[in-house]
Amino acid sequence: MTIRPARFALFVSYQLTVLLGVLLMPVALLARQFGVPVPFDRVLSTLDKRVE
Repeated sequence: MTIRPARFALFVSYQLTVLLGVLLMPVALLARQFGVPVPFDRVLSTLDKRVE
């Protein structure tokens, strides 16, 4: 099965975004306590729509 380079790059960026979100979760929770919004959900939903 051949994967198109653009689709593969999109898949890799999605996976890296998820990994980054997981790794930065403690920072996001701490920032939220100080009232700073963290928009990870918008980034993930945008990439999720493009992967589908």
